[in-house]
Parts: sequence; C-alpha cells; structure tokens
Amino acid sequence: MATNGLQVMDDEESLCGKRVQPFASATPRKPDDGKKEDSVITLGERLGLKDLYSFNVWRASIGELLGTAVLVFMIDTIVISSFETESKTPTLLMSILIAITVTILLLAVCPISGGHMNPVISFSAALVGLISLSRAFIYILAQCVGGLLGALALQAVVSKTITQTTSLGGCTLTIITPGPNGPVVMGIETTQAVWLEIICTFIFLFASIWLAYDDRQAKSLGIVIVFSIIGVVLGLLVFVSTSLTGKKGYSGAGMNPARCLGPAIVRGGHLWDRHWVFWVGPTIACMAFYVYTKIIPSNHFHANGFKHDFFNVLRALV
Repeated sequence: MATNGLQVMDDEESLCGKRVQPFASATPRKPDDGKKEDSVITLGERLGLKDLYSFNVWRASIGELLGTAVLVFMIDTIVISSFETESKTPTLLMSILIAITVTILLLAVCPISGGHMNPVISFSAALVGLISLSRAFIYILAQCVGGLLGALALQAVVSKTITQTTSLGGCTLTIITPGPNGPVVMGIETTQAVWLEIICTFIFLFASIWLAYDDRQAKSLGIVIVFSIIGVVLGLLVFVSTSLTGKKGYSGAGMNPARCLGPAIVRGGHLWDRHWVFWVGPTIACMAFYVYTKIIPSNHFHANGFKHDFFNVLRALV
C-alpha cells in the first residue's frame, strides 16, 4: 500500500489508514503459521538484514527523523516557555501541552513510518517482533539525528541567556546555581533517577503503547483514541516524575533518549552529567516489558511468536 507516494507497507492491515498496530506499521509481521519451519528461517531473516538495504525503509526513516526533530523542538520550547512565563503550575501546563503535541505528531508520522519518534518504542517493537532489529537500528539512528536537528533549530531561535538558564530544555539530573556561600548543586541522586526512568518508561509501554501493539484494542478504539491515550499517559508521567521529586534541577523522566541526546550534544556541559541514565533506564524497562509480553496468557495476539521476536533471534543464534 502506498502512503503519500511512499511504499512502506506490506499488504497487512494497520491502524495507520485502515490498519492496526501503528508502531509496527512500517513492516507488520504475522505470527509464524507453520508454513515455514523455524529451522528454515535464517538468522539474517530473523534480524531483518534485508531492511538495511531497503530503499523504502530508509525513506520511511525520514519521517522518523523529521518527526523527532519537530518533537524535540516543540517539547523543549514548551519546557522553556513553561518556566520562563513563571506560571504557578509550570509542570501541569507543560504536561498538558506535551500530551497535545505528542498526539498530533503521532497522527502526522504514523502513515509514513509507524510514528515511533522514540528509541524506546522502536527497541520495544523490535524485541516483541513487530519490526526487525535492523529496522529498529535505522529508526533509532534517524531519531537521534532528528533530536540533534531539533535542538539546533531551537538554539537558533532562543537567546543565549535563556539557553544557559534553561539548559535548552534538555534532560538534567542536577544543575549548579549560585548560592550565598558559593555554587550549589540541585537535583536528585543517580539511583533515584534510574528507577524513575525504569518505572515511568515501563508504565508508558504498559499503559499506552500496548494499546497500539495489541491489534484487538487498536482496531476497536481507533487511531485517534489510541494516540490520544498515548499522549495523555506521557503527559501524566512527565507531571508525576517532575512533581514527585519536587526538586529543582531535575527535568523529569526522559523516556526518550533521542530527545535527551539532541540538547546534550548542542548545549553540552552538565547535560552530559550522567547522561547514560536516560539510555540505561529505558533499555531496562523495554526488556522488562518484553518479559511481560512473554508471560501473559497464551491467547494473546503474539502468542504464536513473530519472526523477529527477540527470543526467536536468540534461538537462531544458539
């Protein structure tokens, strides 16, 4: 099926258009039906190596690149504006605007690439088997480049003073501020930050992204409702993570490593301080979520296994 003149799909159904499974929409995979024995499927097929050489996959990744760039530009602008306007409830305003922004961008990018715009979604979809690890690699690469472009675009229109005082809206655990007796470090501890990333990212996958992974729920709810729920859940998690600690200097759970990477590269400095937390935490959450998908009742949508399921990839390696 061609979408905007771009052939990015197989002939299977997806929520983007008349289909289901939006986050797998670029190459939805049917469960193995026994027509091709596991022993016949090569490791290269499990990994989806042909996607690395697919012109259409790389063209689809442009949607991920531009979508992530706009996402970073908009969200970081919202973060800066929320605190610069000195609102009495900046985190609440920020969370509402982020929810709206994410919903709109998901609707815009979904028909092109599946609407991931987040390494967490791409990696999780690859583990479950909805897309190949090769496609996930391409998407994550595009998302990181998009995050960088979004941060560069924001730096080009924001004054240097705001850039310095707001850290370009990037992901921070601590900041250093002037104090009566010298510089003061404000923020949270590394362990607390890691746990917040793991818990919030897992809730994000469990409470919203799963609606898109499960074709039964995605089909019954529809694209607008599914994406609206994803946006609302993400906004709520931003509000919870920033309000829970109640400490200045902590930007809240990132839940999107590409969004944290862009400002860190452009702004540098303290944004690199324990930047690994925003990658390690979500990665652990994705693995935990994958384990959950393997122990749910066997009548679930992927019970028979997908060709790109991570467990099947490991079996092929063994």
